[in-house]
Amino acid sequence: MANIENQKFIALDISGKNYLPWVLDVKLNLSVKKLRHTIDEDNTTSNEERATTLIFLRHHIDDVLKYEYLNIENPLELWQNLNDRFEHLKAVVLQKALND
Repeated sequence: MANIENQKFIALDISGKNYLPWVLDVKLNLSVKKLRHTIDEDNTTSNEERATTLIFLRHHIDDVLKYEYLNIENPLELWQNLNDRFEHLKAVVLQKALND
């Protein structure tokens, strides 16, 4: 069971091609770490929780994205920026899945 925690998932690609599974992986991992609320609107989180979540998110995104969003210090803001950037891919992926 200890190996489950050690397993990693693939970082969010700069193209966003793995955005949907990445979102699910992030949400699940943050839930396990009891940090899921840090990426929800109107959350009340401690500085430690925000820092832990920000480190986690930055660890799981492409290096180019890390530098592009380097000045963001709030995990909710980073989460929303990534969502704004890649959300449109949901429609593309889901439409393709329906057509296949």
